[in-house]
Amino acid sequence: MPVGIITGASKGLGRALAEALAGRGWDLVLDARGAEALAEAAAAVGRYGTRVSALPGDVTDAGHRTALVAAARALGGLDLLVANASALGAEPLVRLAGLPLDGLRRALEVNVTAALGLVQEALPLLRAATAGTVLAVSSDAAAQAYETWGGYGASKAALDQLAAVLAVEEPGLRVWAVDPGDMATDLYAAAVPDDTDERPAPGTVVPAFLRLLDERPASGRYAAPTLVAGR
Repeated sequence: MPVGIITGASKGLGRALAEALAGRGWDLVLDARGAEALAEAAAAVGRYGTRVSALPGDVTDAGHRTALVAAARALGGLDLLVANASALGAEPLVRLAGLPLDGLRRALEVNVTAALGLVQEALPLLRAATAGTVLAVSSDAAAQAYETWGGYGASKAALDQLAAVLAVEEPGLRVWAVDPGDMATDLYAAAVPDDTDERPAPGTVVPAFLRLLDERPASGRYAAPTLVAGR
């Protein structure tokens, strides 16, 4: 069975993707900071009959990243690494003039540094896989200038660049940065709590990620809404 690591898997897109992959027979290593929510997600994913290893912890902790990769190795290897864990930098979001520098450092540490650290830890297993894949969950804010999204957007832009360079340096892998589009998630609610506009559930964009895994296009940056629409 293929094996995947998904960070930030206790809720939102991470959990929806985990359930979809488990439904396809994937064994999974799941990570999140909240132990209770992660245990609940792992139980839901485990109902599909695949093996699930749930490790609560913070991806900025090097020891935790080592444990995630060790858990994948125990399941037989690693075919897919999904860097989904994210930090906003401020909750709710604020303009750059008022963005706490410690918050920006946290966003960069979670969204960029920890993601690269996990990739570095996982590379031997990914290289050994028949179809090793890294999937970095990006954002429209990485490419567009939206008021108050500067710190988070900058961190996601940096993640996109790391993914692009990794694709050049590791041609044997597929490396995709994927903008999932607007979703109704706790992250968005924390970012803009006054925004009450209706947004699609995270599960509605999961078919875009599955399409990438099925068709395995060239490494690059993709937008989930475009993939869902079949364009």
